[in-house]
Amino acid sequence: MKKSKVRLIILISAVLLVCCYTFSFYATDKHFESTVKEAITSQALESAKAAAVKFDVDTYKKFLTNPEKNDYYWEISRQLNDVREDVGALFVYILEIDNPNQSHAMLLGLPPSKQEFFEIGSVCTLPKTEVSQAYYNETPYITDIIKDPEHGMYISVGTPIMDENNNILGFLAIDISTDKIAAINNTVQENNKFIFVSNSLFLLIVILSFSFLQRWYQREVQKEVENTEDTYQGEIQNLLGSVSSLRHDFTNHIQVIHGLLTIGESEKAMQYIDSLSNEVQLIESINTTVEHPGLAILLKSKKLAAQNHQIAMKTTVTEDSYEHIKTVDMIKILSNLIDNAIDATKELDEKQRKLIIFCDANDSHYIFKITNTGPEVGKKEDIFKRGFSTKQPKDGKIRGQGLFIVKQTVNKYNGEITIHSTNDNVTTATVTIPIK
Repeated sequence: MKKSKVRLIILISAVLLVCCYTFSFYATDKHFESTVKEAITSQALESAKAAAVKFDVDTYKKFLTNPEKNDYYWEISRQLNDVREDVGALFVYILEIDNPNQSHAMLLGLPPSKQEFFEIGSVCTLPKTEVSQAYYNETPYITDIIKDPEHGMYISVGTPIMDENNNILGFLAIDISTDKIAAINNTVQENNKFIFVSNSLFLLIVILSFSFLQRWYQREVQKEVENTEDTYQGEIQNLLGSVSSLRHDFTNHIQVIHGLLTIGESEKAMQYIDSLSNEVQLIESINTTVEHPGLAILLKSKKLAAQNHQIAMKTTVTEDSYEHIKTVDMIKILSNLIDNAIDATKELDEKQRKLIIFCDANDSHYIFKITNTGPEVGKKEDIFKRGFSTKQPKDGKIRGQGLFIVKQTVNKYNGEITIHSTNDNVTTATVTIPIK
């Protein structure tokens, strides 16, 4: 996937996360505001009901016989003012609702010095919906926010006042300023600032972590692809070299057979052809005894390479799918070890060149063992270091990478590798990988 597309995906994901987080925060804030409003209005309505139960009905009836600011008025006004101060309300008052369209304020709970503006029987700002509900249903009411040009924004609740005969004398109303709701919201928002900042930082860390992990994953994939390409390209180059060598040998074989037939030595020509046939069958036999296709191809390629260098190669492979190790990793391990073995074996005379490959799988481990004749391996403590090699650079080729790659690959599977040389010029490299 192109980097521009990956960046676009990250950007879109980040924007979506921020939008979802912002919407979630906004929705939570609105929900909390609604909850606060509901809690305050419910509390105010309960306070109104409690006050209505204790309401001095007899005094209020006497006031109604002559509705003016007399002693009966001020006595009840003091009671309502006590309720207002207890609940922290804007106003507490008595409404008369005698029609479904309008309500009239009959008595206000404020100190006498603050009642100059109030007129008994003045039309109240209670919305028509709540007036109609109270008139027809004779039940408590709760309004939405009321915008009053004189007293500001508030919410009103009311409950009926009943006499001993369950007749409604009026409604005890309480107005709660929205400033109280806003004050509670502001307090909660102040308390939630730390949570908001923490969540924002967490969201930022998640986005940055996702970006970092994506970049790291891309680098690891790219590295794996490069290693895989290097492994297979190396094997392809070896195979091409072997095929080129076979092509050259094939030409020589044809010339020899043609020469023998030309001079009439048909029997010797047949013997020569039989010997070639045996070599071909020996190479083909690798495929029939190896269950793993990648391993079969690798061994055939190495058989051709060994044959080109007149190395006697013997292969023993236990029948198994080798599914607990990646094919590319198994190729890395075996190809590098076999290549090193071939390079070492070539330094001996043709009659001494031998190479044995052993691949075994049991219930707990994979065991890969490469044994070859050749010079003793020195400085065993350094052979797995990157860049270390006993060979001189040739044609600009970088040395000292093979065993380092093998060691890194074996470590990935928590395996072990050992290299041991004997006094009779025999070296064995053993790799043991546990099966999880």
